[in-house]
Amino acid sequence: MNRSYDDFMKESDPKVQPLMDSLRKFCFSLGSNVVEDIRMHRVVFCKSMTFRWFLDVEPEKEGVKIKIQKSRKDPIQIIQIKKEQQISEFTEFFKNAYENIR
Repeated sequence: MNRSYDDFMKESDPKVQPLMDSLRKFCFSLGSNVVEDIRMHRVVFCKSMTFRWFLDVEPEKEGVKIKIQKSRKDPIQIIQIKKEQQISEFTEFFKNAYENIR
């Protein structure tokens, strides 16, 4: 069963929605080959249909937990962004992961 982003967000805390929407918009701005994969409890952003994921975003009560993968050899980084924070301080990490994932 394929779920839409809107369906996913209906089940998430409405206070986290602006942060999730900002992350989603930024990820899609990285390139036309960004693919969104809606999973049960998180949204995964991949580079092209090969599904090399670079961001794994899971909404939480106080914000979002993001797993960042830059390559299959490097360890996964995990950061948490509080709902009152802006994503701008993290966008270079996200962009770097998108550019380097193979």
